[in-house]
Amino acid sequence: MTAPDARSGTGRPAELFFEDLVPGLTVDLGVVTVDADEMVAFARRFDPQWYHVDPDLAAASRHGGLIASGFYTVSLFMRAYVDHLLSRAAADASPGLEELRWLAPVRAGDRLAVRVDVMGARPSTARPGLGTVSLTGTMLRLGPDDRPEQEVLRTRFRGWFAVRPVEADAAEADAAPTDGADGPDGADRPDGSPIAADPSTTESPDGEPTEISDSPEAHRND
Repeated sequence: MTAPDARSGTGRPAELFFEDLVPGLTVDLGVVTVDADEMVAFARRFDPQWYHVDPDLAAASRHGGLIASGFYTVSLFMRAYVDHLLSRAAADASPGLEELRWLAPVRAGDRLAVRVDVMGARPSTARPGLGTVSLTGTMLRLGPDDRPEQEVLRTRFRGWFAVRPVEADAAEADAAPTDGADGPDGADRPDGSPIAADPSTTESPDGEPTEISDSPEAHRND
């Protein structure tokens, strides 16, 4: 039985837990198509640089036309990550990014294949009951034949995921006393002694800054 609070990133009951996200796992996050109106509207609201919003200036430049804001592109990645993984997984917050790189311009109409690879996983030292998963996300532009042509985005980040809950029956059995008297005088007792549960401990709290950079060095905040 799954604990009632084992929720996915979108609030539904979770079906994937920390133990399922093993190093070497690749999750296909689908294909997204860049919508021209949405791309420009995002840039006008959040990143109104001329090569994102002015088609005439962009066409006369080395860009040859409008290109997407990098933050729009990473937002497309995030939506695919939520739709295809976090919506199923017992996801908590993220301690941050180690790398975010825009490797090639993204344009309206581009079809981008999205995936995430699990690079590492270990129990969190900052959040008991959670595991820290190290992930690499990529977006690749597809050609007319649906074959990857070019990588346009790469990001390395970490996420916290809940460990799989103990089944209710097992938890109740563990909580039941293991010693006691069989008779009224308490003379007959079972062999062995009860196993005491280890108290949980909390290690260093969060608070270290995270950074978006091209550096391969990760700030530790697990």
